[in-house]
Amino acid sequence: MRGQQVVRRGARLLIALVAALLAALVVAPAYAEDGGIAHVESTGDGIRILVDVPAGSQLDLSGVTATLDGKALEATASSTSSGSAVKRTTVLAIDTSNSMRKQGRFEAAQQAASTYLDAVPDDVEVGIVTFDSTVDVALEPTTDRAAARSVIDGLSLQRNTLLYDGIIAATDLAGDTGQRSLLLLSDGADAGSKASIEDAVAAIKDAGTRVHIVGLDLSEDQLTPLRTVAEAGKGDVITSSGSALAAAFAEQAEALADQVLVTAPLPSGFSADVATVEVTLPTSSGAPLVARSLATIEAASTPGAAAPLPTIGNDDGGFTAPDWLLWVGVGVFAVGLLSVAVLLVPAKPAPMSIADRVTAYSTRVTGLEERAQKPQADPVLDQAKAAAAEILQRNSALNDRMTRRLTAAGSEFKPSEWLLLHVGAVLAGGVIGMLLGQGSLILGLLFMLVGAMLPPFYLRFMAGRRKRAFDAALPEVLQLLSGALSAGLSLAQAVDTVVREGPEPIASEFKRVLVEARIGVSIEDAFEGVARRFESKDFGWAVMAIRIQRQVGGNLAELLTTVAATMRERQYLRRHVRALSAEGRLSAIILCALPILFALFLFLTNREFLHPLVADLRGWILLGFGVLWMSIGTFLMSRMVRVEA
Repeated sequence: MRGQQVVRRGARLLIALVAALLAALVVAPAYAEDGGIAHVESTGDGIRILVDVPAGSQLDLSGVTATLDGKALEATASSTSSGSAVKRTTVLAIDTSNSMRKQGRFEAAQQAASTYLDAVPDDVEVGIVTFDSTVDVALEPTTDRAAARSVIDGLSLQRNTLLYDGIIAATDLAGDTGQRSLLLLSDGADAGSKASIEDAVAAIKDAGTRVHIVGLDLSEDQLTPLRTVAEAGKGDVITSSGSALAAAFAEQAEALADQVLVTAPLPSGFSADVATVEVTLPTSSGAPLVARSLATIEAASTPGAAAPLPTIGNDDGGFTAPDWLLWVGVGVFAVGLLSVAVLLVPAKPAPMSIADRVTAYSTRVTGLEERAQKPQADPVLDQAKAAAAEILQRNSALNDRMTRRLTAAGSEFKPSEWLLLHVGAVLAGGVIGMLLGQGSLILGLLFMLVGAMLPPFYLRFMAGRRKRAFDAALPEVLQLLSGALSAGLSLAQAVDTVVREGPEPIASEFKRVLVEARIGVSIEDAFEGVARRFESKDFGWAVMAIRIQRQVGGNLAELLTTVAATMRERQYLRRHVRALSAEGRLSAIILCALPILFALFLFLTNREFLHPLVADLRGWILLGFGVLWMSIGTFLMSRMVRVEA
């Protein structure tokens, strides 16, 4: 009995909860999200928002509210039926192919275009593009309705339908400022365009142009590509016949007249290029109209005028800086850096002639040989080198490390000269980054980091290449030493043979061995110095074999022949392993480089897409996690494809 009562109470409670939920749903206000954000632009301290309003809506403009990325705005709204502070441009793209002759389509199209010109607001600039066997810009965007009607009345028909080429031309004609829309009329599929539908879609997305298409007596197969284009332009496809064509065009013109302009000051500290915009407008029916969109915030436009170009000079008509001037400046700066780098390279002293030597020794002219051997020095460069040398003297560890790296790379630079070159690369990277980023501090710091990493990377690259050349030539050099010893020469004489006939870099290193041996260093210790500089395990084993042979005796020539044969087999095994692991190494390189290269491509082609990553804390968090996991993945893949042989 008690169980039944518990069940009944639970059922009553459930019914009450459902009733309360239904009541809440009934009482809650309904939101009609049937509006649309047509355009958003920033005036520096304020924002302008164009809102598309459904036909017949009775709005209370005084009750407008708006938010920007969730922050409330002090918004005001006004109608655009008599004009707008935002530049509005519409391009009519009209199909003028021969198929328009059928059933009076061409006359209906002319009438529809005239109706559109009568209904569109006076501030809207209208351009006209026609496409048949060619694509013609019949009229640049203008508010001169008489000129537009004259163009419409003078249209003629030809064969073919370059639909996609016409769409791209109309998109370009609409420009890149203000609200831009494209109204296209076509009665057939594309025929003969050089561009593809993918090209047309990409052009529309890049320009951010709204696209509405009127399909005249089209089948479903012909409407499918048009829907793809309209979807890219966030518009729609209207199917119509000749008699209803004028009404369709008039409806599009009235949509521009029904737009509402919402203005508001920007929140303090707001500087994003992309933001979530929401506008709520009360209506007489009680259900407010809500328009919400993640919109790109463009620079402010002025009706009837293009955005002013940056000028250099006074306000009375200074010099207008063209875009190519920046690249010319970068080129001149690069030439200057190259000249500085050339000046930093130590010049080889000119050899003295026999007559100069005889004169120097016979007449004992003080300083003649030094002046003949040393080139004319630059005082500024000498002072910079002296300052760098003083810094290195105070930091012996840095001096020793830099000396070892330069020696391993076979560079003729002195440590002080390389330090100057390194500092110059850092400063040059920062300046180039600031120029390319048009004053961007982040890009300047990024290029400075690249400039700091390039000189050490160059030294490691040259040292690695020199080490590989040393290891590759080592078996032949040991064989040459063995042959010289078999011919009866001493070890020092055999080394001299390698100096005269051996390949680089072994010849120059063995020459250093001879010089060290002549000043009292044992030849085995000099050989060990070569092995340490090149970090060559193979040559270290050869030196160990030479040291043991010279202590216990034996046939050194035969020993070197055996060591050379062993090294050849090891090199063959290494090459075989590299060939077998080539696919894995290439896959690792591609996987590690692809995100970086793709990010660089987006930075160069579509920076707005990457802007949320640096303009929002969440973007920085995602970047941090991305770099972390990319570093872990790169490390693991490098270990997986590395094979020790």
